[in-house]
Amino acid sequence: MASGARVWRTVRWLALGVAGTAILASFVAVAALDGMERVAAWYFAQLVLPAFSGLAFVGAGVYALARRRWRSPAVLVTLAVAGPVAAAAGAWALGALPVRYPATLEGTAPVARVRLPLDGPIQVGWGGDALATNYHAATPDQRWAYDLLVEPYLVGSADVHDYGCYGRDVVAPAAGVVTVARDGLPDHVPGVVSNDYANPTGNTVGLRLDETGTFLVLAHLAPGSVAVAVGAHVAEGERIGACGNSGNTSEPHVHLHRQREDPATSPVGFAEGLPLYFRDHEGPAMPVGGLEEVEGTLRATGDVVQHRGR
Repeated sequence: MASGARVWRTVRWLALGVAGTAILASFVAVAALDGMERVAAWYFAQLVLPAFSGLAFVGAGVYALARRRWRSPAVLVTLAVAGPVAAAAGAWALGALPVRYPATLEGTAPVARVRLPLDGPIQVGWGGDALATNYHAATPDQRWAYDLLVEPYLVGSADVHDYGCYGRDVVAPAAGVVTVARDGLPDHVPGVVSNDYANPTGNTVGLRLDETGTFLVLAHLAPGSVAVAVGAHVAEGERIGACGNSGNTSEPHVHLHRQREDPATSPVGFAEGLPLYFRDHEGPAMPVGGLEEVEGTLRATGDVVQHRGR
């Protein structure tokens, strides 16, 4: 009997200890590591936190039911800590509670300044450093990504030609070598999220920048429009394709982000995102985006920018 009681005591404190260790180790790893090690720790935390805190919560509940020890300090602490952590971590892992990827503008190098990939007035749908203006900030590789729109936008039409961005020439934001030139994927019906997780970037051009050796990703191009080949060197402003609605997208727009790893070899989501600034244009160097719903209608609240040239 005494031996059984000792086993139960060990189990209750072990559950709390394992959960606490997992939680602490996850936060320390994400904070202490850098580069791709931090990216790996970020995703590992999304597995470890809900799993171990959930097990600790269930274990404490089973112990309390079996031993009728609801007032046990170990039980109370475990339920009070593990329950909320499991719920929050589970929501984070499922995307219901986005968390900004912990990289800072000041602590991330090298800096890159490029021209806008479109001519004419551009509405920034998503962009900037904060989740409120840039939902991409929750993803390591797209930490400072942009979604760029052209009027008319957010019209809810099922016809791609009703969107101002569709078919617009997309140009190289800087000189570089093409490492990805994916074409042939179809446009999706706009007005709703396509949920194309098999090909999230759709028709894509990847560029290794001459100046920094880092990589730009330009996504959601129109089928049959990609005008460059892998290995080609392109000049700044050279046409590389046209805006489309391929990949995981809701309407025609140009997605642009910078990362340290070559998109030809790194899967979407598994790269270190890098800050990207614009130059030779009207507007801030890092324009912000944002969308809000007013009486059931989406409205863009971000910056409007336009290339002016050097």
